[in-house]
Amino acid sequence: MSKNEEGIKRIRWDVFAPSIIVVGVAAIIGVVNNKALTEYSKSFFNWSLDSFGWLYQLLLMAVLIIAVIITVSKFGNVRIGGKDAKPKYSFATWFAMALTGGVATGIVTWGVNEPIIYFGNIWDSLTNIGIQPGTQEAISFAMGRSFYNWTFFPYAIYAVCGLLVAYLYYNKKQKLTVTATLKPLFGERVTKGAFASVIDTLSLLGLAIGITSGLTMCIILLISGLSNQYGVNQQNIPLIIIIGIIVIFMFTFSSYVGLDKGLKLVGNVNVWFYYGLLAFLIIIGPKLFLANTFVSGLGEWFQNFFRWGLDPGTYGGTGLTRSWTLFDWSIWVAYAPVTAIFLAMLSYGRTIRQYMIVNWILPSVFGLVWFAVWGGNALHMQQTGAIDLVSAINNGSATMALWEFLKQLPLGLGVIIVPINLLVILISFVTAADATLTNIGSMCVKDVPIGTEPPPFIKVIWGIFMGVVAIIMTAFGRGESGVEGVKYLAAAGGFVVVFIFLLQLIAFVKVFFTGKVALEEEDTPQKINKKNNNVIQG
Repeated sequence: MSKNEEGIKRIRWDVFAPSIIVVGVAAIIGVVNNKALTEYSKSFFNWSLDSFGWLYQLLLMAVLIIAVIITVSKFGNVRIGGKDAKPKYSFATWFAMALTGGVATGIVTWGVNEPIIYFGNIWDSLTNIGIQPGTQEAISFAMGRSFYNWTFFPYAIYAVCGLLVAYLYYNKKQKLTVTATLKPLFGERVTKGAFASVIDTLSLLGLAIGITSGLTMCIILLISGLSNQYGVNQQNIPLIIIIGIIVIFMFTFSSYVGLDKGLKLVGNVNVWFYYGLLAFLIIIGPKLFLANTFVSGLGEWFQNFFRWGLDPGTYGGTGLTRSWTLFDWSIWVAYAPVTAIFLAMLSYGRTIRQYMIVNWILPSVFGLVWFAVWGGNALHMQQTGAIDLVSAINNGSATMALWEFLKQLPLGLGVIIVPINLLVILISFVTAADATLTNIGSMCVKDVPIGTEPPPFIKVIWGIFMGVVAIIMTAFGRGESGVEGVKYLAAAGGFVVVFIFLLQLIAFVKVFFTGKVALEEEDTPQKINKKNNNVIQG
């Protein structure tokens, strides 16, 4: 029996069939009538966020509170894998892999673009809240809102979800699956029968839609960068298809060269690229302006903490809350299951407090610094008239300000930085997508923990189907801002996963706050003295 024949016998048809049918139907609709796919996706995007924006906001507020409590509580001393577990990775490598695995291309894309979009009131971001574009108030708002969207709230999603996976897998010896995280609520029955099929199918769809939206954004970024730097036509459909096929081929077959070593290498290379750019922009940037903008942005965020955090769109409106913040939440939630598994696998041998510091606090602080430096430099360029980034977006797409910004770097470094940035975006996505595709394939196989290699043909099928949808959304669903296709897909993925994520939060509370967690704390002087006293008394 060939490997493929053996692989076919191992397929979980109750999960694979409905999932591939949904994605396949989307691909067929897109090929036959691409406008219909775009319109259906847009309608779903609007409906899901208008109807359930309140739920996303409540979940984000809840997950932030949970993250704070678990970090400072007595559970922080519990070691993932048991008290004798030893870490697999050094601290620096661990942080590099966690940061680049979670960030991917996100902050690179929006570190410049998002503050400029707010500052210039592009697509009515400020209209509903009465702030005049181009003012100092607009600068503070742009920075504060970027901090809110990209730091402590969203990273709490990944950290809390990943901690639940890690603790149940390494300490409670559960399987590395989504359904295993729900066993504290529903018991063993959740891993069997129709219940398990539905949960895993929805989770798989969330992952598939999430990686499809990521692929769409990757293609859009590459196209916009090539357009800005080398003058290619952004609407060149054959070029979009060619780039899409190249990316699909790379992430579908990259596992053959060794994912683990590649991930460690790329993670370290990427993070040093980030560090280097940050240091360079701080050195050459307007330091006083950056410092003032950073502080005023924090003040704006803290002043509006609950208003922004509990706004389903009634305050910020569609141009701000729905189209940006809730869109961001959809992406983070859609990626939560696979990112949680990824972060869990890196966490063996670390305490819960160390885990939360590396996966929640440090990435959030990094996000603050990144947006303060990149966004601050861009806002200063715009305010002083050095370059009109607002017009670059209005005349191009939502991602165009990044490339104009890089081109204007002093000493002509943009000529070098732009192609390097294109390469880093491509490699970052391919690496993240490879891991995600492996997890998607593994969820379609019987009795195999997520993270192991599924039959190759399953990964090829998923790669092709998701790639077709991504290419179609890139070519025909970009809309006014150039990223509508990503928004539609992200909202769909987030909506599919959001209710599972809600159950995972409830399970987290039960496991850590109402259940029995073994407090495998490190020996402290007080504990040693207590042990000695017990021995003496004995």
